[in-house]
Amino acid sequence: MTIVVTGATGHLGRLTVDALLDRGVPASDIRALGRSAERLAPLAERGVQTAVIDFEKPETLDTAFAGADALLLVSGSEVGQRIPQHRNAIDAAVRAGVGRLVYTSAPHADDTDLILAPEHAETERLLADSGLPVTVLRNNWYTENYVGQIDAAAATGELVGSAADGRVASASRKDYAEAAAVVLTTDGHDGAVYELAGDVAWTFDDLAAAVGELLGTSVVYRSVTPEEHGSALREAGLDEGTAGFVVALDGNIRDGALADAPGTLAELIGRPTTPLAAGLAEARAAAESPAA
Repeated sequence: MTIVVTGATGHLGRLTVDALLDRGVPASDIRALGRSAERLAPLAERGVQTAVIDFEKPETLDTAFAGADALLLVSGSEVGQRIPQHRNAIDAAVRAGVGRLVYTSAPHADDTDLILAPEHAETERLLADSGLPVTVLRNNWYTENYVGQIDAAAATGELVGSAADGRVASASRKDYAEAAAVVLTTDGHDGAVYELAGDVAWTFDDLAAAVGELLGTSVVYRSVTPEEHGSALREAGLDEGTAGFVVALDGNIRDGALADAPGTLAELIGRPTTPLAAGLAEARAAAESPAA
């Protein structure tokens, strides 16, 4: 059996390869794909097949996907370019006769105002039209997304945002990677759409408390209006587009777009999802590691 993982030079793809190995999949049965041969090299040293691909160069995908019994299509990282890139990947999967395809999407992608959802919703439509056996993993937020705020909190004693009392049911990337590995290596998932999230939907007051626990100091969440938030972000050096994106995302959170915690992720991985404080601590340690 050959299991192909795209995005293997990124966090989620690499962790999925690790999870497959932990589940006993022979390294020689895994083909890890990414854009950097140098970053794929450590996986090759472990006996994993590797290949360099570019979603914008379909010819690189045909060979890489050949003979795949299962393919994990980790959604592309280039917002605004995902649809053509994903279309190229799906078309190549069809040409290669991939046995089944697993895609990492966004929460409630086809029925949400989440700013990131439209590209995922269109990709899901492309997959539905492909004729391939497909499983959709609608991953909620990654706890690691908030690691960058720890240093700011250490300096100011506060987290600032416009999400008000909105909640986020985040989990660690490792949790989501383990779920992907389960789906790739077990039967009964064709046609399924899994809404995956952490067990607990936390507030930003909870996030501030978890960051304070990690730092060993008091951290509070200061809730501001969207206008105040945008102004503060621009003053901090963010460009207009990025600041607008962050404010819009906080608006989505304020409206409940990331609050759903159905328990499906824990069911798939057979354990509770990683708690917020533990996920932040693990992510910060990984970011500070020389091997990161």
